[in-house]
Amino acid sequence: MRRGGVLLYRKLTLEAVTRQPDNAGGFTEAWAALGMLWADIRAGLGRERDSAAATLSYVPYRVIVRAAPVGAPSRPVPGQRFVDGARVFSIHAVADYGQDGRFLQCFCKEERAA
Repeated sequence: MRRGGVLLYRKLTLEAVTRQPDNAGGFTEAWAALGMLWADIRAGLGRERDSAAATLSYVPYRVIVRAAPVGAPSRPVPGQRFVDGARVFSIHAVADYGQDGRFLQCFCKEERAA
């Protein structure tokens, strides 16, 4: 659907991290699906970083979704992530997109070890 220059054509799963006690004084983390959102994904400029174990490449993305009220489970927040098959986009910031308040833009990063 095209709405005000935004094409919501990608179906993404919004996930949040959950923590469960590991019975050893710590916890384990797992990701739980919160729901599906239609999105417009826009790539930024990629970068590459070398480490001792591997080369890490990452590309910043803007993921645009329909706005939801603050506190709604369908409203993305930093620390959550979008999943599209094998691709994972971690959410680092969220802001309004456009002047009418119908969309949110999520500033994300996709990381892959090469």
